[in-house]
Amino acid sequence: MTTDRTPIRRRLAIRGRTHRPPWGARKAGHDSILAPIAATVAATVAVGVSVGVGLVLARSERERRRARQQRLERELALWPGEPLARGLHRMALAQADLAIELLGGDARAETTAGRLAAPGERIATRTPRGGSPDERAVHETRKALKRLRALLRLLAHELGDEAYAREGAALRDIARELALARDAAVMLGTLDRLIERHPRKLGRRRSVRELRRRLRAEHERTQRLALSDPADYAAVLGALLAFRRRAGAWSLTERPGIQLVDADLERIYRQGRARYRRVARREGDRAIAMHRWRKRVKDLRYAAEMLDHRSRSGARAPDARLRKLARRADELGELLGEEHDLAVFAERLRAGARSERRETWRTGRRARKQLLGLIAERRRALRKRALRAGKQLYAERPRRFIRGIRTAHAASARRLS
Repeated sequence: MTTDRTPIRRRLAIRGRTHRPPWGARKAGHDSILAPIAATVAATVAVGVSVGVGLVLARSERERRRARQQRLERELALWPGEPLARGLHRMALAQADLAIELLGGDARAETTAGRLAAPGERIATRTPRGGSPDERAVHETRKALKRLRALLRLLAHELGDEAYAREGAALRDIARELALARDAAVMLGTLDRLIERHPRKLGRRRSVRELRRRLRAEHERTQRLALSDPADYAAVLGALLAFRRRAGAWSLTERPGIQLVDADLERIYRQGRARYRRVARREGDRAIAMHRWRKRVKDLRYAAEMLDHRSRSGARAPDARLRKLARRADELGELLGEEHDLAVFAERLRAGARSERRETWRTGRRARKQLLGLIAERRRALRKRALRAGKQLYAERPRRFIRGIRTAHAASARRLS
């Protein structure tokens, strides 16, 4: 029996597209049903993307604010209205946290709901990539330790002889553990600066290039060895965490102005002035005298930065005296540091000529003579500049210097109050 097919039945035949609506329905506007659905889906996706981007931006902004706040906390400067005792305590903890973080530790793990970890309590650490800190981490850690040692010298009377000696020895021992890799990097950098200063005289010499190759190999070797032993690494990090724990328990006396540190600041300035005069009079071994002088110059620089004020926005107080003191001491310290590095480099060159066991430092006689001559010339120029800078830095008598710092510190605090 043959069945008549209407147009609709022909459209719904087996050969038709079963997933499509009848022709008449599509003509009648079936597409208008899909359009709102598609628009809703697109809007939902757009809102989701917008919310996701907003969350990412908000998180990024929070991280930027947190990083900025951390930088402010770790700088050597007082906040507006912050008493000196509280500020120095904050700076000590911040520098200790920085050193711990650079070596792969986590100072925040020491505190749980504000409680310091008890002695012997396990502290979370992050082992550095490759098993030991990189060169930058070691360098920045040593700088943080120098700031801490300068801060200790400012608080010597407040902490007392026993605590001052204990904490100073702890920081010194930690610095010694990090010295090996840093010394190798300094020697390589010293030779590079000499070659850069005298490219024609040194850059083309085969023996100088060979010396540089050996120094670079020594630097890479010591870098691999730096705290590569898990026991050494744990000992250094543990000593830093122990110092941080003890520093957290300090109770510094609140006093007006800079009364908390004025005796120790005067002692730092007086010692630096005496060591400058010793160098100027050429008494004793000048290399040793200049190195000892540099230590007090560095302490004076950091002390000036600690006593200065910084606004919450990060701007320094408009006080010229403390800024000028810190800048001059920093510039003088750089001159004395370069002179010391050259002195050590020259001594190791001479030792390499005397001993066959110092293979790294052995070089040709002519190249060694030329290197030593250029080093002596550079050291004379640096000493001359350092003595001129030292005369400016230590022009005042110690008591007058302290009176000026008291006035500058008070003026700096008033401008930001």
